[in-house]
Amino acid sequence: TVFKTLVSIGHSKELYVFCIPVEYELNLKNAAKASNEKKIEMLPLKDLTKYTGYIRGGCSPIGMKKHYKTFIDESALLHDKIFVSAGVIGTQIIIKPDDLLKAVDAVYADLV
Repeated sequence: TVFKTLVSIGHSKELYVFCIPVEYELNLKNAAKASNEKKIEMLPLKDLTKYTGYIRGGCSPIGMKKHYKTFIDESALLHDKIFVSAGVIGTQIIIKPDDLLKAVDAVYADLV
């Protein structure tokens, strides 16, 4: 029930946020399809803080410097509550998937 937050950049140079279960890797083809991009790649680590305000290991889908299109893996719907980073390494929040969806204006998608 723990979800990690990943930030990627599309072919259009637009940034996207993906929340997926920690035990999986982001399927870049699925991510591109969900975001209507030709291609998606991970945002270089050196750019993470610049665009999100967070550091690696403490990136939260909530409270980024700017609102980016956000996608939550549809497996979140299998749980009453999920854990996501609270924006500080080692600190997480417990939230209902639908509440997270509303809080960050996200959509569910098949991402893994």
